[in-house]
Amino acid sequence: MPKTERMTFTGAGGEDLAGRLDLPDGPPRAVALFAHCFTCGKDVVAASRISRALTEAGLAVFRFDFTGLGESDGEFANATFSSNVTDLIRAADHLRSELAAPSLLIGHSLGGAAVLAAAAKIPEAVAVVTIAAPSDPAHVVNLFADDVDEIEDAGIATVRLAGRTFRVRREFLADIAAQPQAERIAELGRALLVLHAPGDQLVGIDNAREIFDAARHPKSFVSLDDADHLVSDPADAAYAATVIAGWADRYLPSAPPVDDTDTADGIVIVSETGDSRYTQRIRAGRHLLIADEPTSLGGGDHGPTPYDLLLAALGTCTSMTMRMYAERKGWPLRSVSVRLRHSRIHAEDCAHCETTAGKLDHIQREIHIEGDLDAEQRARLLTIADRCPVHRTLHSEIVVDTTEGTD
Repeated sequence: MPKTERMTFTGAGGEDLAGRLDLPDGPPRAVALFAHCFTCGKDVVAASRISRALTEAGLAVFRFDFTGLGESDGEFANATFSSNVTDLIRAADHLRSELAAPSLLIGHSLGGAAVLAAAAKIPEAVAVVTIAAPSDPAHVVNLFADDVDEIEDAGIATVRLAGRTFRVRREFLADIAAQPQAERIAELGRALLVLHAPGDQLVGIDNAREIFDAARHPKSFVSLDDADHLVSDPADAAYAATVIAGWADRYLPSAPPVDDTDTADGIVIVSETGDSRYTQRIRAGRHLLIADEPTSLGGGDHGPTPYDLLLAALGTCTSMTMRMYAERKGWPLRSVSVRLRHSRIHAEDCAHCETTAGKLDHIQREIHIEGDLDAEQRARLLTIADRCPVHRTLHSEIVVDTTEGTD
């Protein structure tokens, strides 16, 4: 059964932003990032229903509350359209480190304008979907047009939207008026799907035409018929999700079927994604990672290189082992950070190595220890670093048995 996990990350202003990660039953084929409408939240009907339907198509979907909304910290009055765009980029960064970077960006209403603006800073995103989105973010000012003069004169005013009150600052008006949205859409460089209802009373259908006309191919438009602006009818939300999943299918990486036994602890599965020549999807239990080569070597630079991952394994094992030892001893170790670098050196340049000819793999490991520790404790921790399991594995004889898998 699909499940939901709560996730938090740090937004543009340093606030903790709350989100939900909806996961499919089994490993997700791709990750989508959903941006909600202006003054709405991650749990608005359209977001929750579309997200749930997309998980049934095998996608993981992350939706979060912008600053000052829902369960997120901060004040709504301090947010701007630009800060919301930065929050989206931060959300993508968080997904990249915790699961996988989003391949699909979806935005509803002003959230649609936000994903169009954020796409350029999320290189892994190959497809963008807008739902009832304005072609110009400044369109949202129409919702409180009667309060604009007060906001300009006083610097801030309380406006009423969707039955609730919000405080809007002069800075919001200036920021949203300065957005180069037409240029962003023209330079999007991603597949685009525009969903809009002809009878939308808040954001007219002309906005969909303007977005579509400004964008380059590949682009598609699908009418949501008689749906309202919030896509509040369950049938309309289900239809939108079905269209999005079907349309995005050709742009998202396909996930090969994996036997349930492959989810066992200790099993790591690596498969090509097709995103570039060398991009690889790594599945370790329920965790997904991406590996790649830099563009200089013909890769897509979508993730760390194999040797980056090797260094990460040694670095994380080093830090964890030192932490475990310090806790067992009751030592006041505040933090550990490990800096590593891999290179190839001539054997003759290594005075303490057994190999005397050819080249050797050389890993430089620099450990930074913070805490109220004496010299003896610090020296002991550095010794313990050499006892981490990965360090021992790298120094021991390793046997790799290779066989050809069968379907």
